Formats: sequence, structure tokens, C-alpha cells
Amino acid sequence: MDGRVTVAFDLAALLADHQGESFELHTRFMNPQLVRVLTTLGFDRNYVRAEGSYLIDDHGDRYLDFLSGFGVFALGRSHPVIKDALHQALDADLPNLAQLDCALLPGLLAEALVGRAPAGIERVFFANSGAETVETAIKFARCATKRDRILYCDHAFHGLTNGALSLNGGKEFRKGFGPLLPDCHPVPFGDIEALDRELKRGDVAAFVVEPIQGKGVYLASESYWGAVQAACRRQGTLLVIDEVQTGMGRTGRFFCHQHWGLEPDIITLSKALSGGYVPVGAVLTTSAVFDAVYSSMDRAVVHSSTFSKNQLAMVAGLATLQVIDDEDIVARAARNGARLMEALQPLVDRYELLHEVRGMGLMIGLVFGAPEARGSRARFKMMELARKGLFSQLIVVPLFHRHRILTQVAADNVNIIKLLPPLIIGDEEIGHFVAALDDVLGDAHRNSGLLVEVGATMARNSLRRGHRRPATHERGAVGS
Repeated sequence: MDGRVTVAFDLAALLADHQGESFELHTRFMNPQLVRVLTTLGFDRNYVRAEGSYLIDDHGDRYLDFLSGFGVFALGRSHPVIKDALHQALDADLPNLAQLDCALLPGLLAEALVGRAPAGIERVFFANSGAETVETAIKFARCATKRDRILYCDHAFHGLTNGALSLNGGKEFRKGFGPLLPDCHPVPFGDIEALDRELKRGDVAAFVVEPIQGKGVYLASESYWGAVQAACRRQGTLLVIDEVQTGMGRTGRFFCHQHWGLEPDIITLSKALSGGYVPVGAVLTTSAVFDAVYSSMDRAVVHSSTFSKNQLAMVAGLATLQVIDDEDIVARAARNGARLMEALQPLVDRYELLHEVRGMGLMIGLVFGAPEARGSRARFKMMELARKGLFSQLIVVPLFHRHRILTQVAADNVNIIKLLPPLIIGDEEIGHFVAALDDVLGDAHRNSGLLVEVGATMARNSLRRGHRRPATHERGAVGS
């Protein structure tokens, strides 16, 4: 015995004692601007439980989650197999993070991931997040090629840490944080000629690209991808495929790039690999890339991350892969994605405001735009003058308030809603979503006051926010 005194920690009591304080605590100690956004939109719910495809608030209301934590909850929330695996790991008192060690579980997870990867991928580096995997890919590419330049695509999103942000195509994320990494340059997504011009300079370490761009659900042609791989090979540039959101079955294949038969040099994974419980990321590489970084005993730890191989993350990853196999998740995602897109297509024909439904598997973009009718077109343009991308919010807000469905706008200043439901959804969830969208679009098409409804919701919630009772603590008030 080591003489420790054990004092019980009562999570249930802690939650009960502070029920309803979350938004006040975030206002005082975390991000008050996020609180303002959520309360203004009326998204300030106190969720107390989660199961499968649903969030449940303190009134017992169930919300269909078509956001799934930006793709983290591919297996839904509170999956029993993942929960049981983590309980087993805790009960086993595993020797975690010994650091000067080669633990078994990271090796097993690495083996399982390599077994699912295309030819040439033989090594894995574990990280803590998607952004950290991109940071790792930048370092590995520069080290392996002895080149500095990194190419990425416009509209890209690869994370918000400094290196990942340097590859971010969204100006709204970059503003105020420069200067970022040097020698990072954008090219238009889907434009092979623009990419080839840059590659021919012979100084590009890597082309980092999402197989489907998350910010907008933008897709490139099938011919583009073959040409990209060939161009990178010709010029000695590493092809880095960011599968942080698209991977793990999201698009109906385990890796999205498998739709086009690609063999990248580096693959980044995260989000769904966590099982929804423990942050984890993985960088899959060729032996040539990996061995160029870890080239000698002196460089055995030249790139590392303290928590990257923690046992709970490894267990979550292994259990997630088992569920994906046992429950045929990849095929289910392909099948249910096709059903959802097929069910949505008649709405494109019915409503001029809905221009396109695009995507793969269960990563789907609803693209809205101005209708042809003169009156409706004028109203749409007036909304866009008020704020670009406002119309998509007029769909997201009533979907949440009327139908208890959580969705997201795909990017700032665009009229695209991205659907990322859990891969376990079935006909009931598909039917509920399509009927709800039909209802909301019907109102928008008829101009029955949807703008007034959403405006009133925002005004009412702004007023309510102003009258929130501040939390009282012994430490006293915090200045605004």
C-alpha cells in the first residue's frame, strides 16, 4: 500500500448540485460569445443524456442528432460495446503511459489500421486530435522530402492549430492569427492544371487534401483524383489525404479515397476512431516516410506526443473497429446514405430554393439558392444583402425548434447545410428528417413568415439572455 487516503467522488451528486448552471459557468469562465450565439438561436438546451442518434434534455425531449459531434459519433452515442471496453480497461489497471515502453495496445491498433489501409501504408503514429495529425503530416512530409512548400485547397479545413490553420482555406478562421507557417500555398479544389503548375516547380513537399471538403461538402471529379496521384508521383510530392471527417465508413467505404483507388503516402484519421469517448488521432504512412523521420536511434523520439498512445484511447479505437466490422457499419452507411439522398431528391424538384443534394454515404450537403420566381428571388436576395448565408440559418433554426433535429450550416457565408448523422441511423430517422425538411421548406417556399418566425425566436432569446440570473459564487463577480 502507498498510504493514499481514498475519498469518494460522487459524479451524480456533482451534476445534480449544479444542474442548469452550464451556460452561466461558460459565460463566467470560458467562452461567453459562444453562449451568446447559442442562446440567441435558442440552442441553449441542458442535455442530460445521450443514446444512439439522440440527445435528451432535462425536460425529457429527444433531439435527433444530424451533426454527431462533427462526425465523432459515427457509432452513435453511448455505444454499449465501447462503454464496456472502457470499463474493462479501467478495471484492468493497465500500466498507462510508461513512456519508455512499447505497450501492446498501440501496436494492436496500429496493426488493425494498417490492415485496412491501401498498399504501401505500413506505419502509424498516434496523436490526440485531427489537427495534431495534420501538424504531424506537415512535419513528416518536410522531413521526408527535404522540401518546404505545402499545397492545400481553397475552402479546405484541416484544423485550427498553427500549422493546420496554415492550410485552412477559410479567411474567417485565419484572421488575427498571422503570420502563419511560411511556404503554404492554396490551389483551387478540383483544378488539376493549377495543381500541376505548382508541382512542376519541383519544391513541393506535400499536397494535403480532403477527399470531400467538409466546409461545404464539395466534391471533385473521379478523373481529378487519378490525375492528382499521378502528378504527385511524377514530381516526388507526397500525397496526404485528410480522412479526419471522411474516414471510418462515413462515405460508404472505410476510407473515402478508396472510392477512386488511391494509394496516398500519408493518411490522417481522428474523430470516429475515438468511439465518441476518448480523443485520438492516427497518422498512417509508408515506411519510406516514417523511416526518414525516425532515421536513427538518436531520432527515436524526434516527434512525439505525451498522451498519444494512452491505453483508453487505444481501447476505444480497437473497440470501434470491432463494432464497425461486427455491425457492418460501412455497408450500412453506404446503404442508408443512398436511401437518404433518394428520399431528399424529390424536394429538389418540389422547391426551387433547394438547388442540389450532394455527397457520399452519410456526408451530405443541402445546397440552397435563389428561386426563379421574381418575388421569391427578390426576397432571397434581400436576405443575402442582410447577411450572406442567412437563408440556411432559416432552415437550421426551425428544424431544431419545430422538429428537434440538430443540424449545422456547412460553412460561414454559404447557403449549404451539412448532414453528418450517426452511421447507425435507419428508416425511422431518415423519414423523420425528410418530413421535417419538407415542412420547413414548404413554409419558406410559401413565404409564410419563416423569416419573421426565426427573427422573433432570436429576439426573444436575446431578451431572455439579458435576463439570465448570473451565477453566484463566493469569489465574487467577474468583470465583463
